[in-house]
Amino acid sequence: MEEARLTQTYHESVHPLFEYVSRRCGGDRSLAEDVVQETWLRAVVAWQKKGFPDTPIAWLKTVAGNLLRNYYRRTPPVSLDTLPPDWEGKLQAGANHWDRPDHAATVSWGLARLRPNQSRILEAFHFEGKTVSEIASEFRLSERAVEGRLRRARLKLKKKLEPAVGKRGGLS
Repeated sequence: MEEARLTQTYHESVHPLFEYVSRRCGGDRSLAEDVVQETWLRAVVAWQKKGFPDTPIAWLKTVAGNLLRNYYRRTPPVSLDTLPPDWEGKLQAGANHWDRPDHAATVSWGLARLRPNQSRILEAFHFEGKTVSEIASEFRLSERAVEGRLRRARLKLKKKLEPAVGKRGGLS
């Protein structure tokens, strides 16, 4: 493996990767650091065997996302009483109000129980702040299809969270 290329890739991607992971765990720095470290350990091993991927940051984000989903699948939900009363409205509005670790952990716990394509589209919209148009381009879908998938994914997330959070109005 080319050590110089690996070092350059690390320096170019470590901050974007940390931001990507940190948004998904509500700024829980310890968890974010652990996930980034584990992601890079896996990258070094895999890239030594198979060579560098065409887009290393995409590879790293995929691995980091999978590590987080596995973490939240194994972890029971935090005390969900900490969610704001208008959690559904905030999710519906597309605003990123999940900056507290307990809120982000709750939402991530629910996302980990969705199909990957459902959680990915919600993450792109809510965690990454992408527009419907940007998501449509990335996923190679029409904007109307993205809107429909977002609506259905929100409903699935609501069903996953309701047993722990409770029913509070309509997320539609």
